[in-house]
Amino acid sequence: MTQFTKGISLAAAAALMTATGGCATMMGDDAAMASDQNVPMVGGAPMYPTKNIIENAVNSQDHTTLVAAVKAAGLVDTLSGPGPFTVFAPTDAAFAKLPAGTVDTLVMPANKAMLTSILTYHVVPGKLSAADIAAQAARNGGTLNLRTVAGGMIALSRAGNGWRIVDAKGGTSMITIADVNQSNGVIHVVDTVLMP
Repeated sequence: MTQFTKGISLAAAAALMTATGGCATMMGDDAAMASDQNVPMVGGAPMYPTKNIIENAVNSQDHTTLVAAVKAAGLVDTLSGPGPFTVFAPTDAAFAKLPAGTVDTLVMPANKAMLTSILTYHVVPGKLSAADIAAQAARNGGTLNLRTVAGGMIALSRAGNGWRIVDAKGGTSMITIADVNQSNGVIHVVDTVLMP
C-alpha cells in the first residue's frame, strides 16, 4: 500500500463521519460573506481557499457520495495533506450515472482496492488551474495528457467554452466548475465519473 493510499484512507474516514454526522449548513450571512470575498460556491457551500480539499468537500451537498467513497477508500488523510493535488471531483449526479448498485458494491471492504484505484484516477499530482491546462494543451496541439495518481492517463481538450476529459475507457466527462482553489491544491468539479 502506498503512502498516498494510506493517507487517503484516514482522510476519507474523517470526511464521511463529518458528512454523515450532519454536513455543515450554511447560514445566509456566510453565503453573503463568501460572495463578498469571491469565494466559489459548490453544492451550496463556500469553498474557502484557506481550507484543504477534505475540509471543503465535506460541506458540499453535491459531493456526499464522493466523500463517502473517499472515506471507504481510506484517502482522507492524504487529501488533507500538503499536496498539492488537482482533483477532478465527480458530483452525486455523476455517481448516479453509474449502473445501479455500482457505488454500493465499490464501498464494500472487499472492493477497497478497486475503489481506491477509481478515486486516485481523479487525482493528478501538483496544482493545475484552468489557465495552466489551457496553456499546456495549446503547446500540445490542443490536448493535455495527464498521468493520474492511480498511474493511468486522462486527456483534456476544449469542448465549446469548457473542458472535456476522456478517460482510459473512452468515456467523457466535462468540467462544470473550474478553479475551486484549496490550501493544498485545486478542485475541478466534473459531471461524470472517470474510469481507469
